[in-house]
Amino acid sequence: MGTIDYEYYEWLIDQIDAPRHKNFSDLFERMHNFEFVWTVPNDDNREQDALDLRGEFLEGSAAKLLLGGATMLEILVALSRRVAFTAGGSEKAWAWKLLKNLHLHRMHDPLSDAQKRRVDDILYAVVWRTYERNGEGGFFPMKNSLDDQTKVEIWYQLNAYVMEMEDS
Repeated sequence: MGTIDYEYYEWLIDQIDAPRHKNFSDLFERMHNFEFVWTVPNDDNREQDALDLRGEFLEGSAAKLLLGGATMLEILVALSRRVAFTAGGSEKAWAWKLLKNLHLHRMHDPLSDAQKRRVDDILYAVVWRTYERNGEGGFFPMKNSLDDQTKVEIWYQLNAYVMEMEDS
């Protein structure tokens, strides 16, 4: 990882309100090395939100990032911004809440081999939509969902999640 890529990675991590008394660098590194692939129409918009973070970070700089497609760490940060805009609250706090929704909040350093496999399994489930029908195991678990969340665009999952929270 080049210097500018590492600075970007650190900048992404700074967008998450993780507890300061624990280190999550193993988790964040795994997320940053796991590529997001959209499979549901219009989820390419969420990928673009994630890729737009790169431009925000570089802010007119001539530097180039060596990254390819959007990473799961970028998706997390981009989604946290969308939820904060929609529901209110802190973007950083939402990033941590989304990690909790994925059951990744206990994955602090050092990660065992079994924990690394678990993290990868969770990220795989999110990308390939193998989580539960109600969204459990994904970013936006629902208590009362009529729709199969594995087939619903992330934007609509986010909005249904926020509306359900407001109703409770």
